[in-house]
Amino acid sequence: MASIYHALARVKQDLRKHLPESTIEQAARDAGHKWRKRILDPIVTVQLFILQVLHFNTSLTHIRHLAGPQFKPSAYCQARQRLPLKLMQSLLRRMCDAAGATGRFHGYKLWIADGSSASLPDTPALQNVFPQPRRQRKGCGFPLLKLLGIFDAATGLFFEMLPASLHTHEQSQIARLHPLLGAGDVLLADRGICSFWQLALLQVRGIYAVFRMHQKQIVDFRPHRKHRQSKTDKGRPTSKWIKRLGRHDQIVEWIKPKTRPAWMKRSQYDALPATLRVREVRYVIPRKGQRTLEVTIATTLLDPTLYPKSEISWLYQARWEVETHFRQLKTTMHMRVLKCTTVDGVQKELLAFALAYNLVRLTMVEAATRQNVDIERISFIDTLRWLTTAMPGDALPDLVINPLRDDRHEPRAIKRRAKQYDLMNKPRKELRKRLRQRTGKVQVLN
Repeated sequence: MASIYHALARVKQDLRKHLPESTIEQAARDAGHKWRKRILDPIVTVQLFILQVLHFNTSLTHIRHLAGPQFKPSAYCQARQRLPLKLMQSLLRRMCDAAGATGRFHGYKLWIADGSSASLPDTPALQNVFPQPRRQRKGCGFPLLKLLGIFDAATGLFFEMLPASLHTHEQSQIARLHPLLGAGDVLLADRGICSFWQLALLQVRGIYAVFRMHQKQIVDFRPHRKHRQSKTDKGRPTSKWIKRLGRHDQIVEWIKPKTRPAWMKRSQYDALPATLRVREVRYVIPRKGQRTLEVTIATTLLDPTLYPKSEISWLYQARWEVETHFRQLKTTMHMRVLKCTTVDGVQKELLAFALAYNLVRLTMVEAATRQNVDIERISFIDTLRWLTTAMPGDALPDLVINPLRDDRHEPRAIKRRAKQYDLMNKPRKELRKRLRQRTGKVQVLN
């Protein structure tokens, strides 16, 4: 092991604080993994996997330059394949448990759930499990993976991720995350997750929810207004008005739909209450330049004295940080396009990204505490660069602090022009054949 270079030694040093080698070894044994004594044992392989992702998911051939020429790229690839998926899942859970959730709201843990996607290599195995969009012709696109994740609101730590097919709705996946939360926790999410089912399932577990209202839900803040009682009452809210708490702040009663969703078991459906009291809050964004002018919230935090309207709006504004978290993962760390060609490999690659991302965030927490600033002010890319260039034994320096730019608003437009190539609308094999035919005709003419 003497030829292991400084890059891996630095990763070992940083990981040792949050994921000691003994923890990796114990997680491997708990996963039922058996190995013989070799250079690329589970501990070194996991460390190399994280090192690879920290260097923007670099190629396998680059790893031997980072960690020493003691093994070939093919040997490292085989070592990654030997890692059990349960081992990677366990490491992510243990890393987060060791760090602890610090996002608090009235003493409750604060979590953010949201979804994203990633592009995969075009292999039959991945096309079968993670198919490409239906509108795309066969052979002209890449498999797409839908990813549902849950983050700690204060530190931004990636606590859990669920990969699924692009054609799977988030409603059928988010319920799998509920057991990870405890009674009294608060879950923030966007309107794609907002439904009677999710609010009711969370309430049964004693978990509070703050969701943006689904766009199909009709909300009316007029006191004593009527609600829809039959199919002929179109245009009326399906919820029953209960109490007015203030301007654009009310308590209503949502009625359980008669149709059970396909992803829900009959026993779950029968166990849910017939009605559910929900607080509906609407606030206006006063700043100019915002794309969204007003936001309507559905929450089970019903007490207006304990949870004023201003705090509810602040909670949902905090939810927007998840967009930054996914941007850091997908754009900064290059998770937008994954490289593994098997289903098992893709899942382990995602978990390696989560472990590396959490290592960066934990370093940001340390820097923010010492520099006495909010963690989101610490530059993510500067932290990542320090982790990949620092020498073993180097102390954490003062990292770059991003300026406050509350009034900065940018249009959703691309300035750098894309190349004017045609989009592939036929399989590559067929296009190659046409190209050869055209080339042949030109040679005949000459």
